[in-house]
Amino acid sequence: MKHIPRKRFGQHFLTDRSIIDAIVDAIAPVAGQAMVEIGPGLAALTQPLAERLGRLTVIELDRDLAQQLRSYPQLQVIQADVLKVDFVQLASEHAGLAGKIRVVGNLPYNISTPILFHLLDAVNVIEDQHFMLQKEVIDRMVALPATSDYGRLSVMLQWRYAMENVLFVPPQSFDPPPRVDSAIVRMVPRVSPAQLDVALLSEVVRVAFSQRRKLLRHSLGKWLEQKQYVQPFDLQRRAEEVPVAEYVALTQALEAGDAPCPAPEKQKARQ
Repeated sequence: MKHIPRKRFGQHFLTDRSIIDAIVDAIAPVAGQAMVEIGPGLAALTQPLAERLGRLTVIELDRDLAQQLRSYPQLQVIQADVLKVDFVQLASEHAGLAGKIRVVGNLPYNISTPILFHLLDAVNVIEDQHFMLQKEVIDRMVALPATSDYGRLSVMLQWRYAMENVLFVPPQSFDPPPRVDSAIVRMVPRVSPAQLDVALLSEVVRVAFSQRRKLLRHSLGKWLEQKQYVQPFDLQRRAEEVPVAEYVALTQALEAGDAPCPAPEKQKARQ
């Protein structure tokens, strides 16, 4: 029986075989690796991934699809809302205490950002992530400072991941075709990220970008005054002009009660 895509789950099923092969090649699964796929749908990616890995864990919210997926002997199916899944626990079950999991998936576009932040909480047990997302979201994720796409998502993710847009996916690759372009992003956790209070960094960035068309003295400046923080920080810029390293340094300085340290050198993406 054909599965009818459900709008409330944001379902768009990948059908283009050449795109599927290109995505699997980009992920480069190796037999024996512990991998988790989010939103396997009709198993377009699931099947070739499982064939290479030997074993694959999938997370599917749709009860009917989850039932169909259980017919595949190589799959462990978790029928659940991905935002409620404990990825740290998954890693301990599938990769051992010292191991890490790889995470892949065609993320529902309506909740893609919450999923990315949910996974950020488990980044220490993740080897890498490959996701299909709305192209404009990936543009924001990988954006450089002083560009219109650079914002809160850019800062919060670039602090912790090296990221790249690895493949463009047109709407006609799906059934039904979405009204937007899609792409594949590779996210590799940084080996030695700056240590900081993530909630504080999130607050700093939220305040900074709350009035992104105005100079920071109108938003972040007032917030820093309320915090009684009087150390030097250039507020005569807009939020989009401040590099990730400076937001990180300011957050660390706020934690320590010191002046911001010089911006560290740009970290290189792990090969």
